Amino acid sequence: MKLRHLLAFAGLAVAVALTGTVQAAEKLKFAHVYETSESYHTWALWAADEIKKRSAGKYEMEVFPASSLGKETDINEGLGLGTVDAIWTGFQFAGRSYGPMSISGYPYVYRSVDHWKKFLKSDLFKDLADGYMKASGNKAITATYYGQRHVTSKKPVRTPADMKGVKIRVPDAPAYTAFPKATGANPTPIAFAEVYLALQQGVVDAQENPLPTIQAKKFYEVQKYINLTGHITDSLLAIIGGPRWQKLNDAEKKMFSEVFTEAAAGCTADIEKKEKDLVAWFESQGNIVTKDVDVAAMQKATAAFYDANPKDVPWPKEVWDRLQAIK
Repeated sequence: MKLRHLLAFAGLAVAVALTGTVQAAEKLKFAHVYETSESYHTWALWAADEIKKRSAGKYEMEVFPASSLGKETDINEGLGLGTVDAIWTGFQFAGRSYGPMSISGYPYVYRSVDHWKKFLKSDLFKDLADGYMKASGNKAITATYYGQRHVTSKKPVRTPADMKGVKIRVPDAPAYTAFPKATGANPTPIAFAEVYLALQQGVVDAQENPLPTIQAKKFYEVQKYINLTGHITDSLLAIIGGPRWQKLNDAEKKMFSEVFTEAAAGCTADIEKKEKDLVAWFESQGNIVTKDVDVAAMQKATAAFYDANPKDVPWPKEVWDRLQAIK
């Protein structure tokens, strides 16, 4: 009897020890919609490793890429439900909870990538993140660069006048139709999967996307000119869900913020390098890269469009003025 009791006690002790080991690490989920070959996934994995290291194993974060936990709308909803702890997501999706956050996804709100970087460190970004947190409960930490969107076409585009009457394919959303409307072009929504054929058959004259997308989707094969309009400086927010953020103590909040800020900076550097390398690559393919685009004139035309159509933009004028005042 004594031996049987001792064996039972020993088994219980082992089970408790094993249970304690399992419970020691809290399992977190980091979700995004990008492929495993992309920098966003590489740096999400890096962030997960760093969180485990810096928390001394208290937190273990698993990364779920390529919409494996749902589309972008789904993972945004998951933040508030606590089914997802962290995500990369576009400003437009955060803007569904707090409209002014959408400003970052609109054309020519930034003068340059450097302007965008300064915005991330500004009081304006902090205020927008606070507004988003009040509206959604979630914590926007920072953002990683996604790339500048450029126009490809059958003729060079240097000034707003060159855009007049051009039938350009854009996604069917206000942020993407604003630039064509501002420059007198004809925005034409077409399903993404059909863009190559539409360009090839002349259904549209032009399209716009970041350089990596232009390469990946082979749009350069059916568009001679790649015009560096840089009309949208796109980026992805790093957001921690409210249910998770509220459970972290102050030291942990600081640690998570530092890790995501470092991951975003690393990812940004990767994307910037890729963009730079692609200009030479497109030229090697026989494309003409129009580098002397009059961006200032494009910016002026777009700003005038915003002034004339205040109901078409989801931010108050004060937010626009503060963003433009960042030097």
